[in-house]
Amino acid sequence: MLTDGSGLNLGFIFLLQSLTLASHSQTHPFSHNFPSRTNFPGSTTAHHRAPVSRSYAPGDRSDQPRSKVIQWIKKNDGNDIENEGLVDGKDIERCWSDKNIAYREPLLRKRTNTTSQIAIVGSNVSPIESLDYEIIENELFKQDWRSRKKVQIFQYILLKWVFALIIGLGTGLVGFFNNIAVENIAGYKLLLTTDLMLKQKYFKAFVAYAGCNLGLATAAAALCAFIAPAAAGSGIPEVKAYLNGIDAYTILAPSTLFVKIFGSILGVSAGFVVGKEGPMVHTGACIASILGQGGSRKYHLTWKWLRYFKNDRDRRDLITCGAAAGVAAAFRAPVGGVLFALEEAASWWRSALLWRTFFTTAIVAMVLRAFMEYCSSGNCGLFGTGGLIMYDVSSATVSYSVADVLAVLLLGVIGGIFGSLYNYLVDKVLRTYSIINERGAGFKILLVITISLLTSCCSFGLPWFVKCHACPTNLTVECPTADASGNFKSFQCPSGYYNDLASLFLNTNDDAIRNLFSTSTEKEFRISSLFVFFAAVYCLGIITYGIAIPSGLFIPVILAGSCYGRLVGRLFASITKLDMGLFALLGAASFLGGTMRMTVSLCVILLELTNDLLLLPLVMLVLLISKTVADCFNKGVYDQIVKLKGFPFMEAYAEPYMRQLVAGDVVSGPLVSFSGVEKVEMIVHALRTTGHNGFPVIDEPPFSDAPELCGLVLRSHLLVLLKGKNFSRDRVLTGEEIFQKFTAFDFAKAGSGKGLKFEDLDINEEEMEMYVDLHPIINSSPYTVVETMSLAKAAILFRQIGLRHMCVVPKAQGRPPIVGILTRHDFMPEHVLGLYPHMKPCK
Repeated sequence: MLTDGSGLNLGFIFLLQSLTLASHSQTHPFSHNFPSRTNFPGSTTAHHRAPVSRSYAPGDRSDQPRSKVIQWIKKNDGNDIENEGLVDGKDIERCWSDKNIAYREPLLRKRTNTTSQIAIVGSNVSPIESLDYEIIENELFKQDWRSRKKVQIFQYILLKWVFALIIGLGTGLVGFFNNIAVENIAGYKLLLTTDLMLKQKYFKAFVAYAGCNLGLATAAAALCAFIAPAAAGSGIPEVKAYLNGIDAYTILAPSTLFVKIFGSILGVSAGFVVGKEGPMVHTGACIASILGQGGSRKYHLTWKWLRYFKNDRDRRDLITCGAAAGVAAAFRAPVGGVLFALEEAASWWRSALLWRTFFTTAIVAMVLRAFMEYCSSGNCGLFGTGGLIMYDVSSATVSYSVADVLAVLLLGVIGGIFGSLYNYLVDKVLRTYSIINERGAGFKILLVITISLLTSCCSFGLPWFVKCHACPTNLTVECPTADASGNFKSFQCPSGYYNDLASLFLNTNDDAIRNLFSTSTEKEFRISSLFVFFAAVYCLGIITYGIAIPSGLFIPVILAGSCYGRLVGRLFASITKLDMGLFALLGAASFLGGTMRMTVSLCVILLELTNDLLLLPLVMLVLLISKTVADCFNKGVYDQIVKLKGFPFMEAYAEPYMRQLVAGDVVSGPLVSFSGVEKVEMIVHALRTTGHNGFPVIDEPPFSDAPELCGLVLRSHLLVLLKGKNFSRDRVLTGEEIFQKFTAFDFAKAGSGKGLKFEDLDINEEEMEMYVDLHPIINSSPYTVVETMSLAKAAILFRQIGLRHMCVVPKAQGRPPIVGILTRHDFMPEHVLGLYPHMKPCK
């Protein structure tokens, strides 16, 4: 399955990915390999490097539904995945019989080599593409910047700040809307249940409670299953992958944004043990992505200023601001949002981006603060303020001794163990759900209904096994609570008594956390109730994350951590000076550190969330310990999910065994290159029969004294050039004509799914025999490395610069000017270990 619980045929994926790896290219590239070189007629000769032979155990690809794969590839015209000539059934059959094909199994238990060009987005197998974060430097680009006036540069800079402002306003408004909607929908549901309970109509109360939950859950699942499967799950792994340089269809589409907002409201209101905080990160990224499309011809939004943003680099910066704004809106933690984007989401950072991100989160904080003032007068409905009130624990006195430090150390160890176990079980559940959901939308909705009924039975049924508590004396609040929220729910208890377990279960998740964080309430919750609630929330959180609804992990983790935090506090009650509410906060911090594996951002988020800076040393200590302990067992939950989905994520470090290899060791063929002035037929043939996204261009006499690497040309730029038909009958330079016919904006990246495709070309037989000058559109300064550079060094360089292609040039003179091209695929551990199985990764 995937992190969102959508369906997927494992056998189908298994086989489909076997076929796709045959190409190693990069059209939808995270992999685009140009190893040994196959020459098209008339192209330059090049060094040939024989690909490394790979073999797999018999039965790796047996008994798979071949027809489904063929139908899928035919449906997508054979061009949605990296392939070379897989355009008809015969080619597919030949590929099927190849015994040296590597494959990717994103969610299968046994993984051999995961180097395909597809990943799982929502419920679907989707082709993925690398992003062009590198600035293309060619003659058109230089002409564009030479002609750019100071006022235009000012407009570009100003518009960046305006977009940051709009992202902050939009995300803040969505965060406010989500809070108010959840508080009112869930509040009225709980109020109805409470009224029926007070009238002792217990069965009707359960039917009303479970029925409301079921209706809301079904609506959320239907939105995800039928409109935007990519909206399911938290969305943080997808945003993290995008900012690493991986693009996948629909992950930031308007439909995904719509379903993310309303599906999250419905899912959280349905009583699931999920949060709206994770989806808010995805929501902020979607808002930023829509702004960063560079305008829209469809809706006549083609203002010249907007065209400055038609590149992946500026879009990446906007989406980073959006992710930070999502955290700020979810937790009212503007500084924590900036640090979250820096520590967890973004793969590239610079000081200018820091300023804009901080500006965006500050706007979010001001928007939320303004609406809090507005709602304080009762203008947001009966339950309209609860979601905007933070978990303030500043009233508790913070003073601690050696015993308190020992308790914090214990909490850190417990959080690390429980967090690593949580991640392990989430991994297993996601794999199991994939088998259930592979049958289609109906089964996804059925799974959501099943989990909804189970959650309703636990929330309503478990409090019946708890004895009623007498209300404490000297309370400043009502006991038992008469409305839908509060610490002292009556449930089935007589007047003057309350049910502590019902006070946790029959509340919104925000109110349950508020109850656990409440200070000066040492014995408000009994040990047995805390044990039951912890076990239920821990298990329900695991089985709920992965179903087809937008769902976040922060709230379930905070709930479970708060429970064992109070339990440890009760254990040390005789010797500790800390309040039980502070122990709950430290328990939540330890569990967050054990699952998320973040430190700085979580520390600041929790302090902003609880308004207690005095706890800073203890929160830092517990996060460091829990992360250290959990790292001994497995990776963070978002890192695991990125791997499950099959995204080719580039880590910040290189694997140790990569130091034993050089760049030339992983380059494999065939390499396809063009001459500086190339025949149209050769370009069309290459575009038709390969999926490569970039092609090296080599100049030869008479255009140069000796063969030399002229640069790199992108597939998208070739399509624009061919579409313009600026051809010549003779093999001569025609750059000046191209400057007159095209501008730099003609080659700018279009919005999602709007670029030219090979099918859009209309070239007749006569034009096939003509020539086209590629020099004006070539990236004349591609990043190159010598073939003897260590693979580890090349991998670090590739990630830090944010490349899509890295040219490998020969060390010795007298050889062809390029050996091959390295892409994201070539650095994947699965690919490298597939080539050199004798090398063992460090455990």
